[in-house]
Amino acid sequence: MSVKIRLQRHGSKKRPFYFIVVASTTAPRDGKFIEKLGTYNPLTVPATVRISRERALHWLDKGAQPTNTCRRILSFKGVMFLKHLMRGVSLGLFDESTAMEKFEKWNGEHEELVAKREETHRKHKSDKRHEAMKESVRKIEEKNIARAQVAEAEAETAAEDNATPEQTEG
Repeated sequence: MSVKIRLQRHGSKKRPFYFIVVASTTAPRDGKFIEKLGTYNPLTVPATVRISRERALHWLDKGAQPTNTCRRILSFKGVMFLKHLMRGVSLGLFDESTAMEKFEKWNGEHEELVAKREETHRKHKSDKRHEAMKESVRKIEEKNIARAQVAEAEAETAAEDNATPEQTEG
């Protein structure tokens, strides 16, 4: 039986949410699975991924093949790098503590990068909202100025109309 690590779609129409699962290749996409490894929400920026690294590494070591999207997700979360480091340990290139040090260093840098992306996105979104608000305020102010000018012009014509009968009587 061939095993794959793949996505199982949930969520409503145009609002996808995925479970990352280990399933037989013959099982339907949203059908029976062996184990749920985590979740993936592509609607957030950056995408939210929650995954059990230990279990994913366990299944990769057993020979489970990730789909292309799952391979990217596992790579993003560092599971593929951890597998690579563990292979180096098994070949005797370095010990497990060195491998974990390298992984922790990479993970720290990666978390900083993700936090920076989130902050950049949040700032861009607030700037965009602020610009839209400035534009709408400008339009409202222009309308108010135009209304004031129209009211002023009407007041002047009303004053002229009232002034002309008085001049003819006097």
